[in-house]
Amino acid sequence: MKIPTAVLAVFCTLLAVNASNPHDNLALSSRHAKLANRAPALERKNVTKRCPKRTTKNNSNNGIVKASSTPSSAPQETPTSIKEKTASTAAPAPAPAATTKAASSVNNAASGTINVKSSCGSIGASKKTSHTAGPNGSIEWLNCGIDSGGWNPPYIRIENVVAQSLSGAINSGSSPFTACKNFVGTFEKYGNQYGIPPIMLASFAMQESSCNPNTVGGGGEQGLMQITKEKCADAPGGNCKDPDFNIRTGAKFFADTLNGNNGDLLLSLGQYNGWYRGLTYAKATAARFTSCCRCQNNLDYLHQFLNGWLQNINAYDSSLRLGKYFNLDTC
Repeated sequence: MKIPTAVLAVFCTLLAVNASNPHDNLALSSRHAKLANRAPALERKNVTKRCPKRTTKNNSNNGIVKASSTPSSAPQETPTSIKEKTASTAAPAPAPAATTKAASSVNNAASGTINVKSSCGSIGASKKTSHTAGPNGSIEWLNCGIDSGGWNPPYIRIENVVAQSLSGAINSGSSPFTACKNFVGTFEKYGNQYGIPPIMLASFAMQESSCNPNTVGGGGEQGLMQITKEKCADAPGGNCKDPDFNIRTGAKFFADTLNGNNGDLLLSLGQYNGWYRGLTYAKATAARFTSCCRCQNNLDYLHQFLNGWLQNINAYDSSLRLGKYFNLDTC
């Protein structure tokens, strides 16, 4: 049978079009759908929900620090580095300049107690720090959800907390921050630069290294604020313990973390020490049954930080032992 020339030409044209388009539209749409549903890692991390709702559990310990070198009288901590989690994402921009106001706005302890809206029950704040409460709330409130469905910290910002000023604390005559007196200027310099109250930076140093610049943690964490090794690439002369570099690096990391969490202070403080949203008592203490007992999360950490150090109180002083869990005592 002889095929007309016009029909043959149309048939050949159709074959050529199909050959040049091997991917069907359905497959292409599928690929785009997968990409569209993959939110950036930083964006997923930044989504914050207030207690009592829960977010997807993250089983990695997010801490930048380890406190394995704290004094024997202090609960020694060994949180793991968050670098593995953050290395694959672009670093957040430093905290916005507007937050610099927070460096001075929270330094007046005369304001009494924290006053914020709470979806985690009673704040339980008291003007005087006790074993389980203080100006920035009770340990139950700060640890909202730890003993039940998982940690869902109430949302507060830096400017909401009650804190002493660092210079006022050191000049008070009886201050645990005496150990930090040689670094006050540096804490103030980078605190003002990144919008973090200087006493908060000094509190990290007290909690993690007792303000000893030569401290090296069990995992190689360095200096005053116990920064992890991978943050030390630009250290002057390779000395990651250099106080100026160490404090600047720790301050920027915390400011970036805070900015990435939309100003959520409790979440950011917890992440600095290895906590994560959804953390439960069982998960926080699971390491007690391993060869790394001190890899547990210190469940008294937030109370010690906010109602201890920020109030010019030694959180490790046995005469007023701050906390109720003391889970590191088992080690």
